[in-house]
Amino acid sequence: MKQVVLALLCLGGVAQAAFAQPSQPVTFARDVAPILQRSCQNCHHAGAIAPMSLVTYEEARPWARSIKQKVTSREMPPWYIDRHIGITKFKDDPSLTEGEIATIVKWVDGGALAGNQADMPKPRQFADVDKWHIGKPDMVVSLPKPYELRANGPDEFYDVDVDPGFAEDMYIAAVETKPEAYSFKVVHHATANMIEDEDEDPVGCFCSEDARGKSGDIFPENSGRLIKAGSKIHFNLHLHPSGERSLVNLSIGFKLYPKGQVPKYVAFTQHMGDNNDLDIPPGEMARTDGYFRLPKPAVLSAFQPHMHNRGKAMCMEAIYPDIRADSARPGPARTETLNCVSNYQFGWHITYPYAEEVAPLLPAGTIIHITAWHDNTAANKYNPNPRNWVGYGQRTIDEMSFAWVSLFYIEEADYQQRVAARKKTSE
Repeated sequence: MKQVVLALLCLGGVAQAAFAQPSQPVTFARDVAPILQRSCQNCHHAGAIAPMSLVTYEEARPWARSIKQKVTSREMPPWYIDRHIGITKFKDDPSLTEGEIATIVKWVDGGALAGNQADMPKPRQFADVDKWHIGKPDMVVSLPKPYELRANGPDEFYDVDVDPGFAEDMYIAAVETKPEAYSFKVVHHATANMIEDEDEDPVGCFCSEDARGKSGDIFPENSGRLIKAGSKIHFNLHLHPSGERSLVNLSIGFKLYPKGQVPKYVAFTQHMGDNNDLDIPPGEMARTDGYFRLPKPAVLSAFQPHMHNRGKAMCMEAIYPDIRADSARPGPARTETLNCVSNYQFGWHITYPYAEEVAPLLPAGTIIHITAWHDNTAANKYNPNPRNWVGYGQRTIDEMSFAWVSLFYIEEADYQQRVAARKKTSE
């Protein structure tokens, strides 16, 4: 019996020793490179917008401590949606999991080892900086000639209309606006509007925007944006002089539905919660509220906050209509916070596209409530001058407060069917 007990104790000791064996060190080749490929290298490769490449160990190793700091603070990769509030499931989400962050921390703290080259994943293949994120467009329209931006001075705004010769109505499945490779560094943002009637609406309806962090709009299945025959494109460019003379050009690319095919839903993007009556005293935080009422049932497909350098945070809330017959009930209407960006960064105009199974499905009469906070204190390191009062304006040193929201409207019967389907899925 004693022999059996001793044998079991020995086996237990062997097992314990096995479990006590130190884990393998974290290496770049095996553990870190796959994370960088998925979430970082799209910007961090030669010729892209990031200041350094992180494709190889030799390129990444000098930046190891900085990489650790940026990912633990969640400054990188740029994705500032609050993961603890509202909807958290999105398409093309590059953000790192807690486990991935822990892996990078262990790699850096363990000496940032290279590892075995045989463990390296197959390298990503990158086209040049002009690569279209929506895929190869079916049609591309550019400025008629480059705009010459002076070397120094304040922000410039350039507006130009282009007639692309649209001969017939067409629907687009995706759209992207982007500067040419030689000018993207001086383009703060650029919008493209569709002018259907110059006399009735000389500015036109919003179609697409380029800004750092945006990668084009791919519309949900069976939805698309209508472009009417004869429409002209109005380009508006917001430009920053860079210290040297620059030539600026940009293009808009369209992926089209096949001729004659009409999607079931018309998709579009618009401002919601605009508030131009901004009053941001020097040295203070300020809250602003804006509202938009949905005239029909709608599916929201993406959310993008918009403020300037003093922007601190923005939340989007749904205030649901009281559809009961005895609507004179006490208390406020039912509300739901859909999303918050709690660490807004003006340098990254990120669109957050919802995963289709969780995209907000809202009844007619829902009020979209946009709440924005601006930080005009010295604690805001991006603040141009905390001693100045700030109001609404187009310049970077002015402020704005609204959200770009992508959506498509649906009929009431469709809305009820979708509500029933989601309820069944959640049971």
